[in-house]
Amino acid sequence: MHDHDTTGRLASYADVLADQLPGTWTTTPLPTRDKGDPSHLAGLEELAERIWDLDLAAASLAEQPLQRAAVLSRPDGAQLALLDRHDADDGFLIAAVAPRALPDDAYRAVREPNAIALAGDPFLDAEAVAGDLLVRYDAALAEVRHNALGGTQPSQPDRLVLTWQPDGSIATAPAGETAGPILTAAGFVQDPHTGIYRLAAHDTRAQARALRAIGPQLDALGISTALQHATTRAAPSTAPSTSPSLAARPTPTSRTR
Repeated sequence: MHDHDTTGRLASYADVLADQLPGTWTTTPLPTRDKGDPSHLAGLEELAERIWDLDLAAASLAEQPLQRAAVLSRPDGAQLALLDRHDADDGFLIAAVAPRALPDDAYRAVREPNAIALAGDPFLDAEAVAGDLLVRYDAALAEVRHNALGGTQPSQPDRLVLTWQPDGSIATAPAGETAGPILTAAGFVQDPHTGIYRLAAHDTRAQARALRAIGPQLDALGISTALQHATTRAAPSTAPSTSPSLAARPTPTSRTR
């Protein structure tokens, strides 16, 4: 009964929190860890591998395997994982989830958007998530998608960078979800794994029309645009980072608190 109650509370909290966050979010509760059902275990372990954190969530996962979780998903591919806290305080942890199908090298030199602790009031907690975790997560996502594509420069919430690719297509990795519908309406196609929007090169006149169309619409939303050619990827910096699969299992000597 206790397990059922706590699982239901986590799922209900996730639903309310999702409604309070900016943009559109859907929630998916993961089944509780059940030794008799390997599929439940696989789903939780797969999520644990993708949690993008080297602090609170990583420490929690190192002490105790993931027992239950809820995943909040945004249409642009961003995901957040809601986890139980294993300390004296009531509430939850919420952590960023690394995108699927991106190479480990894409995460090199990108600082982890570490998890934050939530008190258990979804209305107040939503402000902390929107003003802290989501800001850092969107910035990290833009960097990783930039690294994955090579020459696509990361955008900012108020500046969309469009990059000519060697094959003649135009690619962009918008920060947040505001620009997405405008890009899609203009003919850009979003990669479901990387979140990068690409405008094909088969019709240059169509490309020009699309660029002329999105400019005024984005400008009306306070988003400027910049068009540039792909540049050579810079050498990795020394900023601390690991791939998400390693971040979920920090060793006692490497974890910092």
